Amino acid sequence: MRVAIAGAGNVGRSIAQELIGNGHQVMLIERQPAMLRQERVPEAEWILADACELASLQEADLASCEVVVAATGDDKVNLVVSLLAKTEFAVPRVVARVNRAENEWLFTEQWGVDVAVSKPRLMAALVEEAVTVGDLVRLMTFRQGEANLVEITLPGSAPFVGHPIREVPMPRDCALVAIVRGKRVLVPTPDDPLEGHDELVFVCTAEAEDEVRTVMLGREVVDRTRRPSVS
Repeated sequence: MRVAIAGAGNVGRSIAQELIGNGHQVMLIERQPAMLRQERVPEAEWILADACELASLQEADLASCEVVVAATGDDKVNLVVSLLAKTEFAVPRVVARVNRAENEWLFTEQWGVDVAVSKPRLMAALVEEAVTVGDLVRLMTFRQGEANLVEITLPGSAPFVGHPIREVPMPRDCALVAIVRGKRVLVPTPDDPLEGHDELVFVCTAEAEDEVRTVMLGREVVDRTRRPSVS
């Protein structure tokens, strides 16, 4: 897979090293000469250019990439890169870094973003996931399909504890994709029984989250995953 990364700072280089280690071809695009530290990721293709300029992206042959990662430290730049990648070069998958939490609402498919990765939201979600039992925690949003990765840690009193998964009436537009039980990660099968303190990981639409919560916990609880309105 060919991947273009806009921004060759610490984040961009770390992503590049990980992808190269997994056998992918990586092109790093950076506009500041001082940031061209090719010795840090010698296996990557390095380009000195402004990723917000259409001509620069054409010269870099962005259309040949399956994925573009907008990884700069400037949210405005990441939005422009995402929009150009999607609308001008029809890149199938665009992943964008969100630096400021208050800008997260902008990173949607209208701006060409398929997946927005918000460091503040991820850190908050990990804190919640570590300490919350009996509530739904949103871990990540997949913008293109309006689907979310969510987690529920079952209390011992949850209605389906001790029951096999096949007896759980899963809501529409929802899939249980993993169970974290102690140090084990289980791929769920219909006959697997649920246990208290299981961490259940679902992929579901935003509309299905309330029903997932109600089914798994047997009661409505306060939804702390909703984004506040922006005035």
